[in-house]
Amino acid sequence: MRILLFGATGMIGQGALRECLRDPEVTSVQSVVRRPSGSVHPKLRETLHGDFSDFTALLPEWEGLDACLWCLGVSAAGLGEAEYRRVTYDSALAAAEPLARLNPGMRFVFISGAGADSSEGGRTMWARVKGATENALLRLPFQAFVVRPAGIQPLHGIRSRTPVYRVFYLVLAPLLPLLRKAFPAWLTTTEELGRALLRIAKEGSPKRVLEAADIPGLGRPGPGSAAG
Repeated sequence: MRILLFGATGMIGQGALRECLRDPEVTSVQSVVRRPSGSVHPKLRETLHGDFSDFTALLPEWEGLDACLWCLGVSAAGLGEAEYRRVTYDSALAAAEPLARLNPGMRFVFISGAGADSSEGGRTMWARVKGATENALLRLPFQAFVVRPAGIQPLHGIRSRTPVYRVFYLVLAPLLPLLRKAFPAWLTTTEELGRALLRIAKEGSPKRVLEAADIPGLGRPGPGSAAG
């Protein structure tokens, strides 16, 4: 299985990359990044690309892919709607539209967020933009899926790039295991989420939009998955 990955330097992307590299069914991972991640693995090919509004130069490498995991995202804090839309909506569509033409049978899995507004008309800016992105991807002629996680606990040395999130996880680290037991539908881990994304990439899902409560069931280790 050949997977294209965006956002491998972020917290969610690191979790997805870890699970892809550990899975024997995944033969190669092409990771598109703006700066080197430092990850090295025989199955990983990292492509540095500066302009996420235009992927024309990479298209010859995108034929024959089985799935794409779009884990790229930024915090909306301090951004206006036009800028947040550029880095969220425009970047995702710049990649997804040519992928749909080149690989109409592939699965495209988009990380959104709990509370995304599919009506595109609500008051919350980030939710409107995420909802608009979801809708545009689901209209494309390939198998698109949307995953809306809520809280995410980083594991295995993974850290968020957002300073306020790093402080949040550091302060709450002793409580997170208890919170996961109390609210399993609202707090997942990078490992569980990575496994869920990979399972959707492999098998698809009856639901095109998956909420936080759907993640635990998809993220449990399967018979052929790596443990530990």
